[in-house]
Amino acid sequence: MTSHTPHAPPGQDGDLPRSQPATTHARPAGPAPHSGRAKDRSRRPWSARRIPAALSAALVLLTAGALLFEAIWIRTGHRATAWWTTLTDELATRPLGNIWILTGAAVTAALGLWLIILALTPGLRHQLPLHVSTDGHGRIRAVLERKGAALLLRDAAMRVPGVSTARVRVRRRRVTVLAGVGFRDTADVKDDLTDTLRREERDQLALARPPRLRVRVRRSTK
Repeated sequence: MTSHTPHAPPGQDGDLPRSQPATTHARPAGPAPHSGRAKDRSRRPWSARRIPAALSAALVLLTAGALLFEAIWIRTGHRATAWWTTLTDELATRPLGNIWILTGAAVTAALGLWLIILALTPGLRHQLPLHVSTDGHGRIRAVLERKGAALLLRDAAMRVPGVSTARVRVRRRRVTVLAGVGFRDTADVKDDLTDTLRREERDQLALARPPRLRVRVRRSTK
């Protein structure tokens, strides 16, 4: 004779314990987190160079189109146009040391050098890259305008006791602060101001490449 024990309905007392499936949280594959701040490789975003690219493309298109049209025009048995005749005569008769030949070569070389510089430099010098912790979730870029960084540092400088005026100039590699001291010793104000700005730069700005800080103080005349 077999005894049968009835099961209680789910959710009531007496429910038999059931093994719950283990819950795992998948994390994207990525580098293991390191203690401390790792070396930041953030860079400035590259400018699209729309205006230089459009001007260069238009100039090349017009020049190549004119030369191609003239070549086809002459090959089909037509007489060369006046500008083509003048251009070929000038190039054939003028020596290489002529002032106009040298001027044209210098202008062409300058334009080519300008295009090479634009192609090899990122531009957007008014933007500063920020340090962003991705935690293995992909690549994130953030930038801060120089004017915004200067305003943040100026507000921090004005909160230092003794500072009456402050001017901040932010560059890519250096931050220059000129503060006017209304009271207190200038040396003490400079030390406090330097510590405050470095803390503000580290905690609030979080720049990927912190620039050098240069602080100058002087007694305010007002």
